[in-house]
Amino acid sequence: MIARPLAALALLCLAALPVPAQETGWRHGLSLLGTPKYPADFRHYDYANPDAPKGGLLRLGAQGSFDNFNLVVAGVKGDLEGEIPLIYDTLMTEAGDEPFTSYGLLAEAVQVAPDLGGVAYRLRPEATWHDGRPVTAEDVVFSFEVLKANSPQYAFYYHNVTKAEAVGPREVRFSFSEAGNRELPQIVGQLPILPRHWWTGKDASGRTRNPTETSLEIPLGSGPYRLARFDAGRSVTYERVPDYWGRDIPVNKGRYNFATLRTEYFRDATVLIEAFKADQFDWRSENIARNWATAYDGFPAVREGRIVKEEFPQTSSGVMQAFTFNLRRPKFADERVRRAFNLAFDFEEMNRTLFYGLYKRIDSYFFGTELASSGLPEGQEKAILESVRDKIPASVFTAPYRNPVNGGPEAVRANLREAVGLLQAAGYEIRGGQMVEKASGQPLSVEFLGYDGSAERVVLPYKAALERIGIRVSLRVVDPAQYQNLVRGFDFDALALNSWGESLSPGNEQRDFWGSAAADRPGSRNLAGIKDPGIDALIDKVIYAPDRPGLVAATRALDRVLLAHNYVVPQWGSGVTRTLRWNRFARPATLPAYGGSGFPTTWWTDEALAAKTGIAR
Repeated sequence: MIARPLAALALLCLAALPVPAQETGWRHGLSLLGTPKYPADFRHYDYANPDAPKGGLLRLGAQGSFDNFNLVVAGVKGDLEGEIPLIYDTLMTEAGDEPFTSYGLLAEAVQVAPDLGGVAYRLRPEATWHDGRPVTAEDVVFSFEVLKANSPQYAFYYHNVTKAEAVGPREVRFSFSEAGNRELPQIVGQLPILPRHWWTGKDASGRTRNPTETSLEIPLGSGPYRLARFDAGRSVTYERVPDYWGRDIPVNKGRYNFATLRTEYFRDATVLIEAFKADQFDWRSENIARNWATAYDGFPAVREGRIVKEEFPQTSSGVMQAFTFNLRRPKFADERVRRAFNLAFDFEEMNRTLFYGLYKRIDSYFFGTELASSGLPEGQEKAILESVRDKIPASVFTAPYRNPVNGGPEAVRANLREAVGLLQAAGYEIRGGQMVEKASGQPLSVEFLGYDGSAERVVLPYKAALERIGIRVSLRVVDPAQYQNLVRGFDFDALALNSWGESLSPGNEQRDFWGSAAADRPGSRNLAGIKDPGIDALIDKVIYAPDRPGLVAATRALDRVLLAHNYVVPQWGSGVTRTLRWNRFARPATLPAYGGSGFPTTWWTDEALAAKTGIAR
């Protein structure tokens, strides 16, 4: 989720990082921003309590279902999303109080090639699987090869990593297809490591396991939790591994404190809220403004303090949330048509009537971060844009991007008139109250795709505005599994609610979000289907930026050009995460600067609070 570099930067990073004299070249951590905060002999993260009590049950709630525990094909069908990695350790792990700095987890040390053309990892001798067998270099090579061969997501993410080879029982070397990409060593460190002996062995029925198939067989892991039991499609329970090999290493000290984690799955968002109120699970992140404003305040448990409502600052990432057009459909190919849709969107009225004024209009693909563009380009950003001037809209040099402002009758009428003008210039006209293509007489229509009731709330007001200028609008709401399949296959007109999260150090993932090579690859995050040489060139500027100022300038340039093309209709965002919890838990005095609440990793059960609130069932 980051990137850039040059041989000069590589030498600078090598000089800046502390390295034990007896092991020149090997380091305990990597940072894209200079020197890691924590020295080689650090004891624990500042935001973790090393004396946190262990034990207790944490119950979580999720919407949807699952039918797969196989990480290799995760995302192809219903899987456990972020929960499967609880049982798998990675080579390195990111710190929550430094932007994209990683420290060794399975790996005790990392060695980066001087030209950034490769990286080596040395495994900890104490690292073991839950069956007691050691984690080996062969496990790492197997994991890389099987994930890259069978997972479209990993294949794309690691397409510049050409080879992994064991150069000893505990040492693995990765080779890259390009030098100078300073993100690659760290994203290799994110690789989840799978047990080769388990995957090449046989299951309980004597059948050789197949990593290309979905499976509900409980997998073997190496992480702080093991998957203990499940009710297919309804619940899954993890138990903390008492003899977990990594429980006392610095990156884990004071973390993973709950003895049991249980997730209950609910098909409907409304049922999910009622289940939380009924004390069927403990923690909820509320992303619906109406619910935050009205659904809980009258509830007795909130008034009595048994449920805590708390906002946590969101400082670790930016976001673009938007109505997302499928540019593979010819009707959305013209930028003027897409801009007309933005002109018809009355965010101001929606924010007032539906969102209780809790949101701001998103005006950047990196909304909420220093990476967001604004005003006219200057300095290094302008120089970057000049270098690709022949591939980008000329307007980026002369006019800052601005969303249309509605909110009142006069503004709405003016913006709708402008929208009609743009549509006419794009080859449409109104006939019999319908906006139709002049050449074919085909009506201009859009079907929004959603996966729950919240889509209806936001699409219906928008539908009314679009129909005022003759555009036919429909909404299709499907279950989450069907939604995932339709989106993966790009089988939609427009997505009602879609978002891209952005790290503070964007890089290689931008190719998956906006790059031409990802536009027609099923399962990519380039959901809009963007194919643009200017965008591709600017993505490379981001990936190969030589330093932090260069990264910021390149990202702002990319942001500015993405906005200028009007690929999406930006929606709304907030600088906080809104949460509710049953008051049974405690947390460290210091929260991770870039990790929001730090929940649940660094929290623990507070027995005194639990006794007052009621013991979780």
